[in-house]
Amino acid sequence: MKLQLSEADLAFRDEVRAFLREHLSEAVRRRSRIGMHPPHDGDRMAWNRVLAARGWAAPLWPREYGGTGWTHLQHHIFEMECRLAHAPELRWQGIKLIGPVIYTFGTPQQKARWLPPTLTGEYTWAQGFSEPGAGSDLASLKTTAVLEGDQWVVSGQKLWTTEGQFSNMGFFLVRTAQTERPHRGLSMLVLDMASPGVTVRTIPMINGDHSTCEVFLDRVRVPQDQLIGEPGTGWDQARFLLSNERTSSADLYKAFADLERIRDIASREQRRGRPLIADPSFARQLAALEAEVRALEWSVLRVMAQAPSDHPIGAAASVLKVRGSELQQRLTELAGDALGPRALREYTREQAFADGGGDALWHDAVAGVSADQMYLRAVTIFGGAKEVQKNIISKLAFGL
Repeated sequence: MKLQLSEADLAFRDEVRAFLREHLSEAVRRRSRIGMHPPHDGDRMAWNRVLAARGWAAPLWPREYGGTGWTHLQHHIFEMECRLAHAPELRWQGIKLIGPVIYTFGTPQQKARWLPPTLTGEYTWAQGFSEPGAGSDLASLKTTAVLEGDQWVVSGQKLWTTEGQFSNMGFFLVRTAQTERPHRGLSMLVLDMASPGVTVRTIPMINGDHSTCEVFLDRVRVPQDQLIGEPGTGWDQARFLLSNERTSSADLYKAFADLERIRDIASREQRRGRPLIADPSFARQLAALEAEVRALEWSVLRVMAQAPSDHPIGAAASVLKVRGSELQQRLTELAGDALGPRALREYTREQAFADGGGDALWHDAVAGVSADQMYLRAVTIFGGAKEVQKNIISKLAFGL
């Protein structure tokens, strides 16, 4: 099965490709190809400004808030071409998560205040959902927000906050009331990460990176008007946000880029005097994974277009999250297998970005492969563990 593009879609694809050729240097492409979390103040922020200037920073936002007005297929083409060209990935917490929440649930004042600087990258966002003892089970979270006069006073701890050390704004799920049904006492609150009482500590990761953080909130005072929606409606906003996150967690575009990376590695690596790509056993493994990635592509397109379905969008998003996260792990495992002993070399993020490789032993496809493989051991957990997603699917799709 192959996606057929119309003449108009092919012309749009050519426009995107020309734009990428003009604005992406080879050095930026190489650093993005590595796959480790990039430095905050370098390529990614510059790329955000380039896209914002073109009006392409948030393709799926409504045009009235700075979006493009593209069709879902055009958005798919754009995301695919950016990933295959190794363009830096923008901070998804703002563009894909809190941005849609703000323009869907926020007041006119909140939209005017927070959306424009999110588009330009001036606001970089931390997501404060998980806690110690409340990861996939967000209804049991303990962080509280108590209204004192015209301010919310927030106390608690958040965990696994991706790139919180680089964020100047945060959106936090907090408990504003004790209710019989725990999730009905939750609210979504926006706060300035520079506020007194906010402490961010990075967490060392197994791949040598420091991409996640824990956030401590010690009586942080937040203006009352920074609550999104009415108190107690945070669960509805969180479910909306998590459906977007889980659809994104399929990471379809990374999967296609990973396939290309594996082909690159397998064309360089030798087994018994010939390129690995010519080995029938390896070729079968690669072909089987490509078939599954292309099947995932059709599923993502259906969900993006919200085609008529017997099942609710929340169940479909969980299916994509489960399937996509499993494929990410299998793709990185195959890349590591293709490298063989060369996959054992450890790269820090700084070394990976600085070392262009290029010699016979450490060619430039080596850096970042093992780090990516180790990091993605967690992909079936973060954003909602696989086991929890299966429970959601069984409940929403089949009424079990």
